[in-house]
Amino acid sequence: MTQSPSLLTISGLQAGYGEITVLWGIDLSLQQGEITALIGSNGAGKSTLMRTLSGLIAPTAGKMLWNGVDLCGQTPAQILAHGIAHVPEGRRLFSAMNVEDNLLMGAYARREPRAVIARSLDQVYTTFPKLYERRNQAAGTMSGGEQQMCAIGRGMMSSPKLLMIDELSLGLSPLLVEQLCEALQALNREGLSILVVEQDVVTALELSSHAYAMDMGRVVQGGSSAVLLRDPAIRQTYLGMLAA
Repeated sequence: MTQSPSLLTISGLQAGYGEITVLWGIDLSLQQGEITALIGSNGAGKSTLMRTLSGLIAPTAGKMLWNGVDLCGQTPAQILAHGIAHVPEGRRLFSAMNVEDNLLMGAYARREPRAVIARSLDQVYTTFPKLYERRNQAAGTMSGGEQQMCAIGRGMMSSPKLLMIDELSLGLSPLLVEQLCEALQALNREGLSILVVEQDVVTALELSSHAYAMDMGRVVQGGSSAVLLRDPAIRQTYLGMLAA
């Protein structure tokens, strides 16, 4: 089986907050057209890695090669222009604005005709029909699951090549998480590459093709999600299961 071409290659990446280093020599690769998961306990550095990839945190060492271009030192706007969209933990919607206006905020940097933006909006509504029903409703009055749909939809509106989602299932019911996963898999089948941080390790590994486990700011394991799901160390560390 031929491996998909690399979309983003990270090598020796180091970053943190002020004098506090959180990421220590991160090495990983995201393949084009695949869903990749980051797993690990709270404080492992997963969200910090996403913030670094989106330009919110400046790395202090290493490289982030996007189709051969080093993203280190680029601004969030420049990184977004490359086609990398970040759906942050906590959704960060404009709660007083209606759903459609929140979605359109995701397209603010696109310099394309209104008809093209409208097609993107139609795609979001096709992916998440509930958002169409709620399009005139204040985003802050929706349920947590609907707000997560809106946050993902806003990311889609930037027409990304890579959609990064931080804590997909946080605070959501299993049924809603299943619906979100089905939507992401459908988008992936259409060619969208996805990087997801997910606290539910089983969900993360079943959703993705490849995964990386992080601990204390380092990547400690990586590979096929199906293989990691069967790995005794992963099962014991993250699922509380001993290998049979």
